[in-house]
Amino acid sequence: MTDSDLTRRRALRLGGAAVGAVLGLGTGACSSSHRHEPDAHKAPGAELCVLNPSVAQGPYHLADAPFRRDITEGKEGVPLTVRLTVRDEPHVCALLKDAAVEIWQCDAWGYHSGFPGVHPGGTAPSESHFSGTAPTTFLRGFQTTGADGVAEFVTVFPGWYTGRAPHLHVKVHTGGKKTAGTYKGGRANWTGQLFFPDSDAEAVYAKAPYTQHTGTRTRLAHDPVYRGGGARDGLMTVTGDAETGFVATLTVGIDPTREDTGAGGAPTSPLPSSASADGTPPPDSAASASRTPTSDLTPRSPVPSAPAVPRTP
Repeated sequence: MTDSDLTRRRALRLGGAAVGAVLGLGTGACSSSHRHEPDAHKAPGAELCVLNPSVAQGPYHLADAPFRRDITEGKEGVPLTVRLTVRDEPHVCALLKDAAVEIWQCDAWGYHSGFPGVHPGGTAPSESHFSGTAPTTFLRGFQTTGADGVAEFVTVFPGWYTGRAPHLHVKVHTGGKKTAGTYKGGRANWTGQLFFPDSDAEAVYAKAPYTQHTGTRTRLAHDPVYRGGGARDGLMTVTGDAETGFVATLTVGIDPTREDTGAGGAPTSPLPSSASADGTPPPDSAASASRTPTSDLTPRSPVPSAPAVPRTP
């Protein structure tokens, strides 16, 4: 064997190691507490799966959201498609079929359906409804995951409200069934919040109708719920732009054998009992939760001055 043959083999070995490092091979996953070597029995793509921690449900959840892919109900905003892939973390991170994914969010001005009197802070127009928009169901909905573990929603990029970076709320349910156009029974296995890079929010909020809501916005680094852990803590991968619309994706690992409704349970009455008479949102039950510094996926910004409206989930 010549020196050139030895050099070539050494280079191939080193090159293979480099490729493995780039692809994340050998880093382990599908565990919330420690790293381990990849398991040959795990489902394809399971290296992307971790057991995602639940967070605050928030005060704006309403029961009996309708089953549908398009949840906009005529609400204006930058188009957004959300694709959530659900995996069964305790069971080799297999793709989870027939899980019911529920999402809810605020509109371009920061209002939630069912809570028209809860002002988003800053200067915003009064909540308005378009023909065909139901005041208690817009921007809420259920979808069931298919064999690929994916539930997809068509919506608009969410607005903001005081103390919070833009986000979506999500629950994953199993064991129930579709009844009367909604989802009943079973258990909520995971309660999460989905976040966006600051750069995308900046581009969106420079466009109408978002420009009609002015005030001091919160960046991701100072959000009281986002813990700075990237995808594990709900930071979605976003493609597209503010002109043509975005596609946001995330893979989450859940334990379908466990009930987890999320920290800081919320009332389901038309207006949170802790809201003031003028519509000021209730305090954020998760604001005191410990957080790690945000990842370098999003830029840091100076801590904003104390908001005039208490933070809300």
